[in-house]
Amino acid sequence: MNVIRAQVTDVADAAPLFAAYREFYGEPYDLEASGTFLTDRLTHDESIVLLARGDDGSAVGFTQIYPIFSSTQLTRVWLLNDLFVDPAARGTGAVDALLDAAAALAKDAGVTAIELATAHTNLRAQAVYDRNGYVLDEVFRTYERPID
Repeated sequence: MNVIRAQVTDVADAAPLFAAYREFYGEPYDLEASGTFLTDRLTHDESIVLLARGDDGSAVGFTQIYPIFSSTQLTRVWLLNDLFVDPAARGTGAVDALLDAAAALAKDAGVTAIELATAHTNLRAQAVYDRNGYVLDEVFRTYERPID
C-alpha cells in the first residue's frame, strides 16, 4: 500500500472517495462539490490530504487532516476529520497505512496529538482507532452549535 500526500493534481482521484465518505455520513453523493472542496482546501493550504493507492495505482482510501492548536497544551495538534476506504479495499491494510502515514507526518511536524471523532454507531471505525493507539477521551464532551 502506497500513501502519498495529495496535491491539487490528485483531486480527481480523491474526490470520489470524499464523496462516498460524505454519503456514508448522510450527505448526498456529489462528486463536483467534493472535488471543489478538496481543491479549495489544498490550494489554500488549509488541510492535508493523504491518499492510499493500491498495487495497481488506483486510489483506495483517503484521509483529510486539519492543523489546529491546543490552547491548554500550548501545542500544535491535528484534527483527522475525514477517513474513508473504498469498501472493496477494506481489509487490505489501507486504513492502517493511512493512519501510520498521518502519525509519521505529525511527528515530523512537531504535532503532539491527532484528534478524531466518529459516529457512536460506527463500531468498525472505533475498533480501527483502538487498534491504532487512539484513546477515547473521557474528560471532554464535544458539542456543536449549528450556525444558520
